[in-house]
Amino acid sequence: MSGTGCSSNSVLQARRVVEQLRVEAGMERIKISIAAAQLVQYCQEHGRSDPLLTGIATSANPFKDKKTCVLL
Repeated sequence: MSGTGCSSNSVLQARRVVEQLRVEAGMERIKISIAAAQLVQYCQEHGRSDPLLTGIATSANPFKDKKTCVLL
């Protein structure tokens, strides 16, 4: 009995894998050169507002220390 349950489970799992592969094979893809050009263009357009590239003004930094720590 347990042998038939495992084999039907394996068949079901294989069917799911095949269906997923069919979905992935049917996806429309773009060429790497086009994707890379779009990524470069996006980075150039949004680079001025990126805090990792431009930094954060100390007056606008919400994570700066409010008080200094003084040890007695």
